[in-house]
Amino acid sequence: MAVGEEMWQRTIGNGGVSNENSRRRIHVPSLSVSERPPPLPGFCPMNVSGIAEALALGTQLHQSGRLVEAENLYTQVLAREPNHPEANRLLGIIAMQTGHLEAARQLLGKAIAGNDQHALAYSNLGEVYRALGQPREAIEAFRRALQIGPVYAEVLSNLGIALATVGETTEAISRFREALQIRPDFPEAQNNLGNALQQQGSLAEAEECYRAALRLRPDFPDASNNLGNVLLEMGRPEEAVACHRRALELRPSYPGAWNSLGNACGAIGGVDESVAAYREAIRLDPRYGQAYSNLAVKLSGQGLAEESLRCLRTAVDLRPNDPSLLSNLIYAQHFMRGVSAGEIAEDWALWNRRFGHPEGAFSSYPNLPEPDRRLRVGYVTSEFREHSLGRYLVPLFRSHDHGQFEIVCFSDVAKPDELTTFFREHSDAWTSIVGMSDAALAELVREKKIDILVDLHQHMGNNRLPLFARKPAPVQVSFAGYPASSGLEAIGYRLSDRWVEGMGEEMADGKWQNARGGAERVFLLDSFWCYQSGGVDLPCNALPALQRGYFTFGSLNNFCKVNVETLVLWARVLNHVPNARLVLLCEEGSQRQRTWDLFARHGISAERISFAEPRARTDYLKLYYDVDIVLDTFPYNGHTTSLDALWMGVPVVSLVGEVAVSRAGLSQLNNLGLPEWVAHTEDEYVEIATRLAGDLTHLAEMRATLRARMEASVLMDATHFTRQIEEAYRAMWRQWCEEKRVS
Repeated sequence: MAVGEEMWQRTIGNGGVSNENSRRRIHVPSLSVSERPPPLPGFCPMNVSGIAEALALGTQLHQSGRLVEAENLYTQVLAREPNHPEANRLLGIIAMQTGHLEAARQLLGKAIAGNDQHALAYSNLGEVYRALGQPREAIEAFRRALQIGPVYAEVLSNLGIALATVGETTEAISRFREALQIRPDFPEAQNNLGNALQQQGSLAEAEECYRAALRLRPDFPDASNNLGNVLLEMGRPEEAVACHRRALELRPSYPGAWNSLGNACGAIGGVDESVAAYREAIRLDPRYGQAYSNLAVKLSGQGLAEESLRCLRTAVDLRPNDPSLLSNLIYAQHFMRGVSAGEIAEDWALWNRRFGHPEGAFSSYPNLPEPDRRLRVGYVTSEFREHSLGRYLVPLFRSHDHGQFEIVCFSDVAKPDELTTFFREHSDAWTSIVGMSDAALAELVREKKIDILVDLHQHMGNNRLPLFARKPAPVQVSFAGYPASSGLEAIGYRLSDRWVEGMGEEMADGKWQNARGGAERVFLLDSFWCYQSGGVDLPCNALPALQRGYFTFGSLNNFCKVNVETLVLWARVLNHVPNARLVLLCEEGSQRQRTWDLFARHGISAERISFAEPRARTDYLKLYYDVDIVLDTFPYNGHTTSLDALWMGVPVVSLVGEVAVSRAGLSQLNNLGLPEWVAHTEDEYVEIATRLAGDLTHLAEMRATLRARMEASVLMDATHFTRQIEEAYRAMWRQWCEEKRVS
């Protein structure tokens, strides 16, 4: 799940009225009612002195915030002259300011009907459309206002915001720059330009824009908050915290800054501070869907899965048209005990109904239906970087047959690193898609004539499922992110293995199967996983228990995989192995005390439970030097984490469940020839862990030989893994060619 920011948030108003529900704040200036320009071409001057006086007084009252009195005067004018353009416009502005958006749209429409050269009415109408969530209609209105003229910097800035909302970031940047050419001392436009540049991935330029806005207006809380957001994205969380605190000094009741402060505190390990900040954002704005989602992420990381899930359901209810929040909910359910595969499938179906059939989705393709030609395969991800998913892809990219497959990478990486360079060097074509809308990216995929488009995220954070819903490539397939379906009807294929799919030894690899509950067909590899150590060269050490005189269990999974039921299960193991200890990977925070308290209730003293903070990869792997046996999490098993443990010579005891993510241990251990470490019940889990802990000689032998066993297995055979995937791609392509031929 991603901890995200809303990119664009309106500030409505004539007379400086603003919507306080800002996130990453875009300032939307409007021409004040007291700063109207001279009459526009085609505008009929008011020639009734009573009307002119009423409008003049109404404007003064409006500008001073006395909206009810101003509204009465505008209404009196319209009682005498119902089609009066300016009275309709001004009354429409009040309707917009008071949240009556549909009434505002109708009133501004009447103003334009009375004078189709009324540029201000078109500009105000654009603001209303944006507030209604209709950015394309807003763009049309702003363009019309600029076409009529004169050209105002404020209208250019508003047009830029609407363009950025629909992903037209490049043109948005141009409009903001034009606004600044007209008004160099325009802090709001500098702030907006910073947002567009940040959306495009130009982080250093965005930082300078926010700083320029603050030089022009030091007491600009929105720019201070946005500066913090970009600093966090650039990996400078301490500076980000200072910026968000400054924004809150300027505006204490600023929900967006509290939300951003939560993000920044979380990045420096301040889990409790992060949770408190999100809760404050929600207190100030109970309809702040993104803050609920961000709070859910942190609660999950504290092991509070049920409260996390409730927050996600609230977020989805508040923002039913946001596909990312529903994806977060779907993914989060994989971590929950008691959530069945059928329940997850219901939310797949909901995602499909809401987002799976967008307007403009493709059904015909220019690709040549030649079954044996070189294929153009496109990979889409934000994780072509140092990340578990990035490391997962390394063996595949090292081993691809470029004679048969042209590898095209669509990279959503805003902050490249050394691993990004590796992927760029091992691809035939590379395109940065940072800030690109799904619609624009779909057109790019078609322009490049991608034959097979590969989704690497499913419902994980930063996914591009709305792109795949547009079906820009004739063949679409998902794998890698985690072993489960996306449920998306537009993705016709998925890669998996027989263990994950629950098909057992009777099913041969390399066979097609219909998915369990999903919409796609599944190609069964020998192993869903192929491991590589990530360039870390660490030897395995001797069994720690032989040297220390006590036994140590461990779980170095992300703590979001640790739930109450799993902790209780581990307490049973510790009660069966007297004096054994347990080390958990867990950030500092109140979750540690809650964990100690839970173990105490089950007879395990606090000194038997220790915590290690998350750390860089090499130091993380060294933690296994202190662990004798890994206790796997459930229902979301360790995936790469378990492979790390096995590579370091540490056995993993795993519990099998119904959903695919709870069958990772089953797959990995069977592919190592160690099915005896797999439990199918909690009692069996306790028995296996207890038995292994009681045979130190066997454990010492396994620790000395497990890496060699792994290196000789399919789990580290990159060539075989890649050839099987390429075989699957070819079979998918031939199927499409056959369907094309028949049709």
